Amino acid sequence: MQLEPDEMKAIITRMKRAHGHLATVIRMMENSAECEDVLTQLAAVNKALSRAGYALVSTGLQHCLTTEDPSTLDVKQLERLFLSLA
Repeated sequence: MQLEPDEMKAIITRMKRAHGHLATVIRMMENSAECEDVLTQLAAVNKALSRAGYALVSTGLQHCLTTEDPSTLDVKQLERLFLSLA
């Protein structure tokens, strides 16, 4: 399944934001920030990436259900993609 660029724009923006946030976490570690502060920020990055992944799956499913012939959908593959985020 190939998604259109306009379908990906919000997800890409979310991932770029997480990328910048991760760079900040790395700088915190390099500057010997408090462990608790680093872990809090790292958890936020992890959550942001997870949400981006779920948004990607959701967008992909919507795309498949509205543009694909339902009889050609590989349900097992879609399930594997969804569960890969668990």
